[in-house]
Amino acid sequence: MLIHIEKLTKTYSMGASEVSALRGVSFSVSRGDYVAVMGPSGSGKSTLMHLIGCLDQPSTGKYWLDGTLVEGMSDLALSKLRNEKVGFVFQSFNLIPQLSVVENVEVPLVYRGVGVSKRIELSRQMLDRVGLAKRENHRPTELSGGECQRVAIARALVTEPDILLADEPTGNLDTKTGNDIMEVLDGLNSMGVTILMVTHDVAKARHARRVVMMQDGSISRELVGSDLDLLVDQYDVSAEASM
Repeated sequence: MLIHIEKLTKTYSMGASEVSALRGVSFSVSRGDYVAVMGPSGSGKSTLMHLIGCLDQPSTGKYWLDGTLVEGMSDLALSKLRNEKVGFVFQSFNLIPQLSVVENVEVPLVYRGVGVSKRIELSRQMLDRVGLAKRENHRPTELSGGECQRVAIARALVTEPDILLADEPTGNLDTKTGNDIMEVLDGLNSMGVTILMVTHDVAKARHARRVVMMQDGSISRELVGSDLDLLVDQYDVSAEASM
């Protein structure tokens, strides 16, 4: 099991008050799986993603990433584990505008201490994989939103992480460009890349094999197969009715 979490909680102090972002969440992700996490704003989706990505520690509960118990690890150990095991794709791309496309992709390899020639070789291979081989010397400001997200995906995958965490990866893109990015993610998963994606978009969630529905910091339902299709239809209708 690549990801296994048991009764995970996360509580934040807000002045004199405490806010429970996660309330005893338990679930697992197998290697090669493709999981979408859905839910309304404030349901705990992003908090869960941050904990799984080792960007934060839970208040209580246990989390194993590829067999390693994350609980109680130092910040340095978390950083090392994150760099070795996890690739991130964010809604806002988070590219460095002063660097070229290939240099942006190289960044995680710099932190790993990979030599210059090897970094360039691996980065070019990954850019070719996402269809941007001819844009490697451009700056992010010279690219479209979809191209920037492809660069972000290449950067996330250049270290060959065990899991790709995608937080609203098409949130800043138009429908056609968003669909193009989903095709990239689908292709990566078909090649064995494990993907955990947060999305509010029903159409994007349909690409996953499983959908985890969250509500008020807890998992309300987990769906696969025909059950997934049925609930997604209901979710779509209820979302339209609330607009």
